[in-house]
Amino acid sequence: MKLNRKTILLTGGTSGIGLELARQLLARDNTVIVTGRDQARLDAAARALPGLQTVRSDVSDPAAIAELHGQVLAQFPALDTLINNAGIMRNLDLQQGRDLSDLTREIETNLSGPLRMIQQFLPHLKARPGALIVNVSSGLAFIPFPVSPVYSAAKAGLHAYTQALRIQLEGTGVTVVELAPPGTETPLFRGEFERETRGQKAMDVQVLVRAAISGIEAGRLEIRPGLSNVLSVMSRVAPRFMLRQLSNASKPKD
Repeated sequence: MKLNRKTILLTGGTSGIGLELARQLLARDNTVIVTGRDQARLDAAARALPGLQTVRSDVSDPAAIAELHGQVLAQFPALDTLINNAGIMRNLDLQQGRDLSDLTREIETNLSGPLRMIQQFLPHLKARPGALIVNVSSGLAFIPFPVSPVYSAAKAGLHAYTQALRIQLEGTGVTVVELAPPGTETPLFRGEFERETRGQKAMDVQVLVRAAISGIEAGRLEIRPGLSNVLSVMSRVAPRFMLRQLSNASKPKD
């Protein structure tokens, strides 16, 4: 599958992996529509990437997804690619008190969001030749990062869902790909984890996106660059050992 001259809807496209995906996909003669919750950041992305189409939308809101569906298909009926990239990652101590509705924010954005986006757009995608769905999970789908337990759980759920979706869509013409990034040099990677990730080297975001695009074009259904592949293998070979390694790595560095 060649990633050019396609019409691509990309959630969470205003920073980090999403913004770099938009940049590289635009350079390959694709029409790219990105979503995000912050209009100022959408405007900044549009200024940085001439030709980029932007729509304000929140994947954690089912009503917003339904509205997005109508708006995008009215303007871009040739839509044939959905990339579920929007995500949040938080540093959570489960021993501390927390509002129950706030506790599951990462589930709503990182897991429920992609599920609802796919369910909403799937009838259209099944009618498009060469349709593609890409779910961006994480290396932490295979071994959890103890200081980010809900994020890890959401990504593990997305990994399982993507496998099941791929089986159910066999014979429909819709290709389902999972991209599981390792720690990548983005605001999300540092963010709330500045102390935990101090001194750790992350993958360059441009390198990650090039690996993702080349993997999709090569027909790979699971793309696990760098450490993500290690975590996938170790989840089968020595899961307890690897979990302890991630636990040690998550201890704040003073």
